[in-house]
Amino acid sequence: MIDRVADGSPKVSPVMHLLALTPTDSLTEGYLPAAARLGLDVMLLTDAPDAHRRAYERCGGNAGNAWPRIDIVPCEVRDFREVIARIAAHNRRPEAVFTNSDHLQVQAALAADWFGLPGKDWRAALRTKNKAHMRRALAESGLEALWSAELSSPGEAESIRPPFPCVVKPREGVAGEDVGLVEDGGRLLRHCREVWARRPGLPLVVEEYLPGPVHTLETLGDGHALHILGSFHEVGVAPPHFVLLRGDLLPETPRPHTEQVVERLRALGVGFGSCHTEFVIQGDRARVIEVNYRSIGDHADLGLADALSIPLFEHILRTHLGRPLPACLGARTARRALRIEAVLAERGGRLKAAPGPVEYERDEVRLVYRPMREVGEERLLHHSDRDQLGIVRATGPDQDRIGRVVAAFRAEHHWELV
Repeated sequence: MIDRVADGSPKVSPVMHLLALTPTDSLTEGYLPAAARLGLDVMLLTDAPDAHRRAYERCGGNAGNAWPRIDIVPCEVRDFREVIARIAAHNRRPEAVFTNSDHLQVQAALAADWFGLPGKDWRAALRTKNKAHMRRALAESGLEALWSAELSSPGEAESIRPPFPCVVKPREGVAGEDVGLVEDGGRLLRHCREVWARRPGLPLVVEEYLPGPVHTLETLGDGHALHILGSFHEVGVAPPHFVLLRGDLLPETPRPHTEQVVERLRALGVGFGSCHTEFVIQGDRARVIEVNYRSIGDHADLGLADALSIPLFEHILRTHLGRPLPACLGARTARRALRIEAVLAERGGRLKAAPGPVEYERDEVRLVYRPMREVGEERLLHHSDRDQLGIVRATGPDQDRIGRVVAAFRAEHHWELV
């Protein structure tokens, strides 16, 4: 993307260095079109270059979105030293280092700091990614204490005495993988051994179970002001596996819980870029489940941009370019209702039949469906978000109307596992 200025010399677009593992819809439908609208070139560092090339050949510039110039560079992105070396070897000065991956926030933060660019505090990124660090930091702040312990061997699992029921999960896990509610010491040990049989040495966290309705808080900060974008009520998140079925955007964030969650985020050092926090409401108290220092996934980020009628992805990228956010951003409320609903596999097997991408408007409801698994693909049942066959995103005047349109869509289509 090289233009010419008045004197005929080349005008080179600023470049954003983007760290990614596998391709996601947030990248293909959100961040890359936003980068193009901001006039950025993109150097994409990834350990899955072929997967990204296939994804961008298949859906590049979809839905009428222009795409930036993308240079896909193979890189061991989980190693911050390799990331810094790759960026330094590039012949263009970086304007921003960005990632929306749960696994790469620390690496991106360290790389941004190395090159003197705006970014997240790497300590805050590590503190939120590592669930044991998060629990310790919240306890030390005096804002919230919860029984928790780290495990790495059966002997440690046998020696602890947690309050039952308790939750077991990977210390740095994502997507609800290997999360379970256990009722006694025998089930605790069995769950740990099952996880370690598949993932030897994986650090686990055991913590007190927090019953109650599950909500999220979506925030965006520029290092000075922290703006509240919205809150979802997560419907159907039930033990023992806590797989998300549906998320409804609330007309207003719950009070006084929002203020309590923000206090905890500040104690963790969160205040730059996007953040997705899950919490439980217990009366007037908010109890934090986990903090994901990136934008919400499963198409909820795309839906949030529609419901709020804001250029959300551009705002997020602008913070990493060092530009302040609009002062009025946190005062916006959703203009339309929003629902995110997952189509989940009920068993393992090969996906024999399923709809492809769908978009239409019916009864003032805009419905978008995106498959999360290709026909012919075979998987075991994971009891996590990995069991998603597809995601429905619907915006409309109210949840009742959205519910009718989503129900009709699901009745009109067929998913078959064999």
